[in-house]
Amino acid sequence: MKTITILSGKGGVGKSSFAASLSIVLAEKYKIVATDCDVDAPNLGLLFGIKKFKNLKRISTNYKAFINEKIVKCKNKNKLSDICAFHAITIEEGIPAINKFLCEGCGACKLLCPEGIELRKVKNAKILETSTKYGFYLVSGQLEIGESGSGKIVEVIKEKAKRIGEKTKADFIVIDSSAGIGCPVIASVRESDFVVGITEPTPSGLNDLRRALSVVEHFKIPSGLVINKFDMNKTFTKKIERFAKEKNISILGKIPYDIRFVEALVNLTPLILYAKEYQNLFNKIKDNILSIL
Repeated sequence: MKTITILSGKGGVGKSSFAASLSIVLAEKYKIVATDCDVDAPNLGLLFGIKKFKNLKRISTNYKAFINEKIVKCKNKNKLSDICAFHAITIEEGIPAINKFLCEGCGACKLLCPEGIELRKVKNAKILETSTKYGFYLVSGQLEIGESGSGKIVEVIKEKAKRIGEKTKADFIVIDSSAGIGCPVIASVRESDFVVGITEPTPSGLNDLRRALSVVEHFKIPSGLVINKFDMNKTFTKKIERFAKEKNISILGKIPYDIRFVEALVNLTPLILYAKEYQNLFNKIKDNILSIL
């Protein structure tokens, strides 16, 4: 079972739309598990027309500090607001109060007042799972509002997808990562067999792609590029192609700008099923990926 991870660096370049269509073309010949690891703002399910997940599980991967009645006896309680690096603790009339949205669960406050403060695991995310009408499973995750620990959540999602893949004898796990280069991206890329970088012909698109690919290079994972909306600025597209040549990275395909990407999303349908003339292009991209894998 191979894992293909899709990242972009910059948001809004069409990463999730690409992930949905790639999942469809792979599923025509192979067994797959689609995975949405953009835990801050998951939307791959929307592209598959999923309005409600069948299985939902709340999980705890993070800690937060809680004050108990013994805090009044702590000689250091007035120093707690100074020790908290996240400004989560305030002192009101000599009694500390913790803002749960700012607390990162580091435990520094407990070192000052070990009896008056408790560190407890909190339910900070949901793991979602469902079958799709396209013949494969989708695993997703979503952070609760104000919670942290996105990298840990991604690891839980990936492990769930792996178990489903083993049970269904899947050939591929397709991961739709988040934008940026933070914890969820690092967790998504780690242990992947191949990474597809999606970009667009803009300075920010290329700059953010460079940063995202630095994560891929760190893990020494083979990768390829897809240039979305390539005809929007053909001069800059050539600049991206030169960058790829310098880095010895294959251009897997180039997708033209098309308003039907937006229309497909509005209609909760993968692009290649909404605009079927794109099936040949996505099949070529799929074949290019498999030739490297």
